[in-house]
Amino acid sequence: MKGILSPVVTPFNVDYSIDHERWTTHCQWLIDQDCGLAMFGTNSEGNSISVPEKQEALDKLVAAGLPPERMMPGTGHCSISDTVTLSRHAVELGCGGVLMLPPFFYKGVSDEGIFRAIATIIDKIGDDRLRVYLYHIPPIAQVGFSLDLIDRLLTAYPNIVAGIKDSSNDWDNTKAMLERFPEWGGIFCGSEMTLAEAVRMGGAGCISASCNINTAAIVNLYRNANSDNADTLQESVNQVRTTAFKYPMIPALKALVARATQNDEWMRVRPPLVELTDEEKSGLYADMDEIDFDMGYSTTQ
Repeated sequence: MKGILSPVVTPFNVDYSIDHERWTTHCQWLIDQDCGLAMFGTNSEGNSISVPEKQEALDKLVAAGLPPERMMPGTGHCSISDTVTLSRHAVELGCGGVLMLPPFFYKGVSDEGIFRAIATIIDKIGDDRLRVYLYHIPPIAQVGFSLDLIDRLLTAYPNIVAGIKDSSNDWDNTKAMLERFPEWGGIFCGSEMTLAEAVRMGGAGCISASCNINTAAIVNLYRNANSDNADTLQESVNQVRTTAFKYPMIPALKALVARATQNDEWMRVRPPLVELTDEEKSGLYADMDEIDFDMGYSTTQ
């Protein structure tokens, strides 16, 4: 898998169940802009959604005709059995890959412990179709994948460990991955802020929260990362991201989708998260208007 993927924001009903109709519409809108689907990621509120809910949501998307090969669902849980169950389900649906957090509840664990966890999951699934994209997000998980651990996993499972999303917010770390594993081809940056430089070094693309709202511009930057105007394109997408995320990220994303679709139901987040205050929402909208931002939605939902 290469290119741009969105950790799709998840719409909820009043009872906090997933609104599958709105979710499918948003996913289709992303696909129509050549953006893949990394559902159940951090900005999907993935760790607030149960395994059965995720299985049902994937089933409904595939049944609606969305292409599973463009899907990289987040399947990593603290429980090995949960990770195995959801990852196997994704493989059986034909998903292009799975985005796998390491077990993250216990902190300060060794590379050996993380290796055993990932190896156990891969071995229990036992399917050569499995493609694992490691999810490195130490600012939140506090548990991640060192370069030596990545090397060991690649050696043990060269055809299954297909890539990584680096959400360390540390360009030096992403650069070190690209330099150490130049033939890997599956290294995604976790933010579009370094997309052009990463692509020029052989990066696969990015999996970024902003892809929910600034999809076309980020896809365009990916396609033109080696062009003469790449720096200008990079500055433009950076401006959108830094402006929007002066506010709490997930509620801000949902507020912008709500405005674009003219549907305030999109504002709803699952506890313990809370929606933006009226003051925050007004500030966000004013700030985005000041930079002439437009999501480009052609439909309401």
